[in-house]
Amino acid sequence: MAKITVLYGSSRTTSNTELLTKRAIDGLDATEIYLRDFIIKPIVDGRHEESGFDDVDDDYNAIIKQVDESEIIIFSTPIYWYSMSGLMKNFIDRWSQTLRDSSFPDFKENMSRKKSYVIAVGGDDPHMKGLAMIDQFRWIFQFVSMSFGGYIIGAGNKPEDVLQDEIAMLSAKKLNELLKETV
Repeated sequence: MAKITVLYGSSRTTSNTELLTKRAIDGLDATEIYLRDFIIKPIVDGRHEESGFDDVDDDYNAIIKQVDESEIIIFSTPIYWYSMSGLMKNFIDRWSQTLRDSSFPDFKENMSRKKSYVIAVGGDDPHMKGLAMIDQFRWIFQFVSMSFGGYIIGAGNKPEDVLQDEIAMLSAKKLNELLKETV
């Protein structure tokens, strides 16, 4: 059975992105991680320092261990200012540190064995303007050689708006069926 982890990047509870993602994982055994519930400090770039990166006292390592143990990762983020949320970006920025962390010697190799999906919701023509963010994720996944299974973009601004986006809801149902076949 494939182990699924969902990383929620919204700062709002029961956000449109969360509603759409819940439809995609309905009936599946998935570990759900709400990044807003954890302290993940911003990266302090030590790539070019002789001493490298300093250890950081926050919740990041516990989350990345969960990700490391997963086979499928769903990145669930609202589209904020035409990109992923700051919570999600902050989490991914820390991968630069993990790539050089002796506690995760096989991080990049392990990531290459995972399949990823992106679920995002935004306003202001998200089906078009959200594509740059999808490309950003695509490049991130390519860098760590992670398989990109696809994405869903929904339209919504006010709470529960996404429930009116029939195409996004149908796409979430289709992803749910696909994931059920996989696991």
